Amino acid sequence: MRTSNAPSTAVFDPDGFLIDPDVWSESLADRIAETDGLGQLSELQLGLLHTLRHEFAKHGTVTALRHVCHLTGQDANCAQHLFPSPREAWRVAGLPNPGEEAKAYL
Repeated sequence: MRTSNAPSTAVFDPDGFLIDPDVWSESLADRIAETDGLGQLSELQLGLLHTLRHEFAKHGTVTALRHVCHLTGQDANCAQHLFPSPREAWRVAGLPNPGEEAKAYL
């Protein structure tokens, strides 16, 4: 089920990360993905994004995508198949800039 409650204009930082994660919605994620050349997101991709957002809300930090894949019941390397990079998954999930050190892991 896709939601479309995001405002038409979302504000991003210079690195392309959403400044206010609370304005995120599936429709905004689709717009980010389309702009980045990924096309419309699949249900598997959306499931990963929702779980990634949930884990960030729970822990307040970058969560290993292998763990997020496990939580969604997918293969541990699912993120590699669903997104071009972990950084892209983080960005499309509408999560804030994780900082320079964390971006090295993304």
